Amino acid sequence: MNKVTDNDVIIRPIITEKSSRLMAEGIYVFEVDRRATKSRIKEAVERLFNVRVEKVNVMNVKPKPRRRGIYTGRTRSWKKAVVRLKEGYRISQLEGLH
Repeated sequence: MNKVTDNDVIIRPIITEKSSRLMAEGIYVFEVDRRATKSRIKEAVERLFNVRVEKVNVMNVKPKPRRRGIYTGRTRSWKKAVVRLKEGYRISQLEGLH
């Protein structure tokens, strides 16, 4: 069995208007591996960004139907994690992306 690293758990940050507003409150949104648990996500964020995590919420995003002409399909399903940091912590690498 392969060793899962922190980089495998956190796939990418989600940068939207809403997530940019949440960053000011110390809340960050990430796409994570579908097998990742809340505790594993917390450990990965704390190690990767050198911060303290207060709370992690996760949700499975369902695929949406899409059409291109006569062809129909669906977007992929994925897992989203909303991470709240403890007071006074920031992820400076993500602050300038919005």
